[in-house]
Amino acid sequence: MAMKKATKKAAEKIRTAAKKVASKVTSKVAAAKKAAAKKVPAKKGKKAQPIPKGYHIITPSLVVKGAKEAVEFYKKAFGAKEVGKAMTTPDGKVLHGEFRIGDSIVMYSDEFPGMGSRSPLSVGGTSSSLLIYTRDADAVYNQALATGAKVAMPIGDAFWGDRYGVVIDPFGHHWQIATHKEDLTPKEMARRAQAAMSSPPPAPPSEPAPASEKSPAPSA
Repeated sequence: MAMKKATKKAAEKIRTAAKKVASKVTSKVAAAKKAAAKKVPAKKGKKAQPIPKGYHIITPSLVVKGAKEAVEFYKKAFGAKEVGKAMTTPDGKVLHGEFRIGDSIVMYSDEFPGMGSRSPLSVGGTSSSLLIYTRDADAVYNQALATGAKVAMPIGDAFWGDRYGVVIDPFGHHWQIATHKEDLTPKEMARRAQAAMSSPPPAPPSEPAPASEKSPAPSA
């Protein structure tokens, strides 16, 4: 009889201990699940943007004869800043480079005639130009001239409401420089355009006379 009671008590102790162990395991599993639920899911790789950050839908690309020298000119004339490092050929010609003026990126490269890529200096002209809108067109215009650009159109008040002028950089590219001053109605713009067309165009800037044509210096 005593043996049966001892066996029964031992069995109860085992069951009690097993319940405690099971309870602890259940609690740990529940805590682990709860912690896992709180964890932030791992971030997936960012999807590439169709238009890279910092670029606009249209980005101009200049072909220049002397790309490295051109970039230095654009830095001094227009405050350009290089974007990254230019890719070059073994002989040092620029395959691809970029610089930023304000919020806009401009790409550039040296000319490669064998690939049909020629600069304005090589073709004797250009079919396009770039327009810079700035808060002070006169300051930018004059800085470009001081850096080595030439006048293509004197700066002045244009009939469409801009303070506007055009320069040609030493590499043959044309740069329009403007500050928007007035918002005009189509009617007022047409009136001003008509008045501008009826006035004679401004005379082109005079070129200095060749040394052979200059008057001799007065004798002492």
